[in-house]
Formats: sequence, C-alpha cells, structure tokens
Amino acid sequence: MLSTLADGPAAAYVAPKEPAVNQSSEPIFNIPAVIVALLALFAAIHGLRFFFLTEEQDFQVLLLFAFIPARYDGMLLLDGALPGGFGAEIWTFVSYAFLHADLAHLGMNSLWFLPFGSAVARRFGATRFLLFFAATAAAGAAAHLIAHTGEVFPVIGASAAVSGMMAAAIRFVFQPQGPIALWRRDDPRTYQIPALPLLSVLRDPRILAFLGVWFGLNLLFGLGSISMAGEGQTIAWEAHIGGFLAGLLLFSIFDPVPRKRMELEEIGEDMPQ
Repeated sequence: MLSTLADGPAAAYVAPKEPAVNQSSEPIFNIPAVIVALLALFAAIHGLRFFFLTEEQDFQVLLLFAFIPARYDGMLLLDGALPGGFGAEIWTFVSYAFLHADLAHLGMNSLWFLPFGSAVARRFGATRFLLFFAATAAAGAAAHLIAHTGEVFPVIGASAAVSGMMAAAIRFVFQPQGPIALWRRDDPRTYQIPALPLLSVLRDPRILAFLGVWFGLNLLFGLGSISMAGEGQTIAWEAHIGGFLAGLLLFSIFDPVPRKRMELEEIGEDMPQ
C-alpha cells in the first residue's frame, strides 16, 4: 500500500464433501483460480498503465480510481478537480487496491498475496473471497481516511487487502490439523478446520509473536524510521492496520466452516475427533 504523489485446539474438524476451490492433483497448479485471476488482473492493469497510457492519462486514472481522502472533505474546493463524482466516492474504497506504483510495489504485494490469499480462498471459495477482499480493502481505505482527512495524495495498492488475508489466515492455519501442521500433505481438508474463537487465537504465543512482528514492522516503516518507498511515496501503514483488523474481526462473518459444522450436528452426523 502506497500513498503517492504521482500516481504494505480445535480438536475436531469436519471434512467438506467438496473442497472450497477446485484444485488440480499437481501441486504446482494448486493455486486457487480466483487468486490467479486477481494476480493476472493486477499485472494487466499495471501493464496497461505503463505501456499504453501517457503520463497525463495515467494521472487521470489515478484521480478516478485511487483513494484520495480529500474527495470526502466538504471544506475543500475540489469541484471539477476530482472526476467520478458520487460514484468515485464509493468505488475508490476498493478500486485503489488494483493500482500499483511500480513493478516493485506490484511484486511485493503479489508475493504476499499468493500464500495468504490462497489459504483464505481455499477456505472461503471464490465468491466469499472476493467479498472479503473488497471488505478488507475498504476497511484499509477507511482507516487511512480517518488518519489523513483532507489529504490530497492518492493511496494505491492491494496491501490493505493482503493484510486482511494475513489476519484471516492466522484464524485457522495454526490449528493442530491445519495447513501449517500438515503442510506436506496436499489435502484440502486442512483448510476446513473449524476456527478457534478470536480470544483463544489471541492467547496463542505463536500468533501473538506474529502480531507483534507485523504491527512492529508497520509502525517502523510507517513512522519513517525506515523507508521502502521511492521519492514522493510513503507507506500507508494506517491502511495496512485497518485491513488487518478487518480481516481479524470479520473472518467469522465470511467463514463458511462453522455453518457447515452446525448443519452436520443438526442432522446427527458424528464429527471425527
């Protein structure tokens, strides 16, 4: 996520009748289709901007699709300066996540999105995953808006959504029968472990260590001790934190596994221990 001038247990589980996302038997092709599609879309949009648009045209794209806090400040005289009107006030809460400053920014977000997004997509399925992506991206934008009201610098990048995927993944990947414990097995059931309650998750030393490192790095980079962005660019760390907290707190709303578990209990099926 960049703000830029020119343009971051359960002892039992239920094995689902079908995996959440169709998977090939070849491990190299086990990336969920929705992840492949989003990564291709990120790359296609960046390629289109870089190879086919002039600087002026690209700037207009940023004004139309990047998240700009000043768009929501009625005290500023921006009539005609920011295109899109009321529609842009809505869609830019998500559309900014599809824009990236440069190849390094795109590559870094894609690198983190691939493992964490894949884990969540295997659990949620494509539709829930896309809704979750939009929700965490919007939460990141909202957090940035609160911290930078009236700021004219556009925010772009999928980092807030990636942060949301990280938060969602830690709700289930550390389980005894989860993806990390059984990482050598190509078994979609490992992604269907019932998640622990949030309070239980926050008592796990491994997760607390992960959270400490993650928040620490965001504060370190975001507050300017270390810079990863180029000239005229800063890390929108508030958006990262907003996306992460949304992923952590909204996980249960999107997660289909507890619902399936209750359905099985209602029809009297035994849950394997």
